Amino acid sequence: MKHLHRRDFLTRSALATAAMATPRYGFSSLVKADEYVEVVTTHGRLRGARNEGVTIFKGIPYGGRVSGDRRFRRPAPLAPWTGVRDALQFGSPAIQAPRRNEPDPAEDCLFLNVWTPASDNRKRPVMFYSHGGGFVGGSGASGAQDGANLARNFDVVVVETNHRLGLLGFLYLDELAGADYAESGNMGMLDIVAGLKWVHNNIAQFGGDPSNVMIWGESGGGAKTSCLYAMPEAAPYFNKASIESGPGVRMLPKDVAAETTARLLKELNIAPEDWRKLLDVPAAGLLAAQNKLPPVPPFQEKSNPHSQARRDYSGFGPVVDGVVLPHHPFDPTAPAISRNKPLLVGWNEDEYTFFAWQSKDTEFAKLDFEGIQKKLEPQYAQDASKIVDTYRKENPNASAPAIFVAISSITMMGLGSVDIAEKKVKQGGAPVYLYNFGYKSEKKIPGTDYALGTPHAMDISFKFNNELPPRDGSAPTESYFGGNRPERFAASRHFAELWTTFARTGHPAAKDVPFWPAYNFNTHPTLRIDSTCEVIDNRFRQELAMWRSIGEL
Repeated sequence: MKHLHRRDFLTRSALATAAMATPRYGFSSLVKADEYVEVVTTHGRLRGARNEGVTIFKGIPYGGRVSGDRRFRRPAPLAPWTGVRDALQFGSPAIQAPRRNEPDPAEDCLFLNVWTPASDNRKRPVMFYSHGGGFVGGSGASGAQDGANLARNFDVVVVETNHRLGLLGFLYLDELAGADYAESGNMGMLDIVAGLKWVHNNIAQFGGDPSNVMIWGESGGGAKTSCLYAMPEAAPYFNKASIESGPGVRMLPKDVAAETTARLLKELNIAPEDWRKLLDVPAAGLLAAQNKLPPVPPFQEKSNPHSQARRDYSGFGPVVDGVVLPHHPFDPTAPAISRNKPLLVGWNEDEYTFFAWQSKDTEFAKLDFEGIQKKLEPQYAQDASKIVDTYRKENPNASAPAIFVAISSITMMGLGSVDIAEKKVKQGGAPVYLYNFGYKSEKKIPGTDYALGTPHAMDISFKFNNELPPRDGSAPTESYFGGNRPERFAASRHFAELWTTFARTGHPAAKDVPFWPAYNFNTHPTLRIDSTCEVIDNRFRQELAMWRSIGEL
């Protein structure tokens, strides 16, 4: 067991995606239908299924082929179809390990899903979600992010895409392969932009407003949202954003991306001048090679990008290539291109407990305060004692494991979130709202008496309003993460209503939730989201001051 810092995040975040594809929130292969609904799109007619007040369209193609001679390039044009195409089954996710309750992964994966109250041209807000899983896993069909309850209960249209991941989405060939492969290091992000363009051209037919689109995402999806917020090609297609437990302040520099490409070629025994042989390697072979390279997190450290600590890895994610991604999303400043677009950003209070649960780490629950300091010293050296002392002083009744969880959680997701909020305020444009999700699950981490609390990824089912009593009036079943307490239903309602109101108006608000002021440098307000919500001014003031003093913020 080791202290989980941001650089350790990618491997664990892929596990988060796997955990979300569980039977508790799983989908059958076909939509259950009370009736079928047809919609005309720019490429042909689609048939979706209407059930319990929501119309669902699954597996809509939004781009053409990305295999064969289109590998590592922009998609082939999407060919129109004749007749009516069924949109009743999810499309293939990107190449990765097989996903439960989903089609087999495939290289051609450009499909999206739509949940809408009705295809009636009413111009509802559109919530365009990017899934988690770092940049190597996940799908727009992940279980907990079913969009039906958001559409049904809050009158919004929800859209989720599949897009290229891993080396098929982010292999940097710009310096090796010439003009035809320019932008190759950001193909996965450009796929998402293609999905946004599809929404712009078609969503009115599904009851959505193409001029009122919110981009949002959790974990790796938050990092993707951070990139979209800074991408000129995405800018015309959304007007507000939410970055949840995935603060993508910095992305891969070109030199690190080029080194990753060199390591991949070496792994495959391909000389650089023979790079075209990559086009002939089966996708399964590329995935196997990808899995042999140590991963990188979906956001980069604040330290010098040329230091050995920063270059001791290889992996795949968006590249700051100066064109598709002109600069780091939030370094040195918030992106000017999105100056006038409101932003939500925040994290879960106990992010770390998810990773402890996934990796079967029970040792953290046995730590004493001396043990915490020893675990922090390899990363923070002489500052380790200062970190522990600050957290003990500010949390005098907390146990040693609770202090360790607090430190690990804020270094993973909190510091980057605060950094983004502060840079957005300094920009002087649209408001930014900072939050912490704090509903506490009573479920214990197996092998310990330590409760999950508010782990990484638990927010997904809450903000999608999928923590609800059964519609048939039967007794509620245990939530996958959230436990058994009925208070979770109120927390889910608050979270979902805040986000859908933000999508509609640009200001988050909900019934029985206090007014949420924009983040500012006078009161530093943070909304704590729970069954009862609270605005907390200057939250973590001393802890953040300490992190600044040692150069981590």
